Amino acid sequence: MRSFAAHLDREGPHNPFPGLAALERKLGRHLQHQLGSNEGLDMPHTTLKNAYGDNVATLARRYSDSQCFDLRQSLATLLDIHADQLIVDAGADSLMALCLRAFCEPGDITIAAAGTYPTFSYFAQSTGCQLIEPRYKEAPGLLAPDLDALVEAAQQHKAWVVYLANPDNPSGHLFSSAEIRTFKDRLPADTTLILDEAYHEFQEEKDNTPIEGVIRLRTFSKAYGMAGLRVGYAIANEDVIQLLMKARIHYSVASVSLAIAEMMVLEQDEVRAHIEQVKQIRAQLTALLESKGLEVLPSATNFVAVRFQGAEKASSVQQALLAKDIIVHRPPHPALGHILRITTVEDALTPSHWDLWDTNA
Repeated sequence: MRSFAAHLDREGPHNPFPGLAALERKLGRHLQHQLGSNEGLDMPHTTLKNAYGDNVATLARRYSDSQCFDLRQSLATLLDIHADQLIVDAGADSLMALCLRAFCEPGDITIAAAGTYPTFSYFAQSTGCQLIEPRYKEAPGLLAPDLDALVEAAQQHKAWVVYLANPDNPSGHLFSSAEIRTFKDRLPADTTLILDEAYHEFQEEKDNTPIEGVIRLRTFSKAYGMAGLRVGYAIANEDVIQLLMKARIHYSVASVSLAIAEMMVLEQDEVRAHIEQVKQIRAQLTALLESKGLEVLPSATNFVAVRFQGAEKASSVQQALLAKDIIVHRPPHPALGHILRITTVEDALTPSHWDLWDTNA
């Protein structure tokens, strides 16, 4: 049985424009005269230089390395895996859409917890997939995707793809590596698990190993602070990476974004310092909200989730905060409408933001 889109079960298609960097690697030399790709190489970019400097102007003129070779090499060293087990694209969202294009055909069944990161639902439905959504597991101090329910749904409906965010968004719940591996082993053999690890760097346990039938999605938007530059990567077995390359948009990562990502992978001290700052703010924010009598769920991310008794209360609080020019997130799915998600940044520690929540007021 197939585990990917049937039209990809053949030789090709191949990227028709691998680009200058790939050609130079193939030939083993620098090519000085670029007259073949119709880039605006003679654009003076006076305005751009004045605003952002010569380096940005130079990067803006050229297509990026379509294979993201240097970034994959640096990530492979950092993660202690092989570069052929990595693919880079324009953020984890773009990789999610790529996985659905590569593995699913219209009408295929996909599974995700009801209310988890809604971009998966958006892409699954726009790809023509059917989406089955088991409810979360809820208990005191717990809000998490129900792994048993996800397995049961995948087995019952013969799902091609199961999506799981770990740590979860919007609850912040974290499953251990052992739990994830057991979960994958219980899924049907030809089901692909898209494991969204956007908040991977904030957890203590760092498992980067490619797993058969699993695609690990990572992003530079959170720990690296590069959401506006749109860079992400996926970890999978080499044969899966080769399959994804058939459906990937070449030059999907901008040259400026790629250059900055390559630089930041080498600046792990700065990244770790940011992660520690987030954890400190998360602890302070949790204490502040709990002092208002609120239930704050455990989080392994750069946000905390507050659970209310019902969606009506959560909505009224969200609107009251918005009236004070404070944005917090309430999941659009009705199954999690009783949750508010708050990003753990310094501004969140302002006590006056949360006065309307004070149970003693």
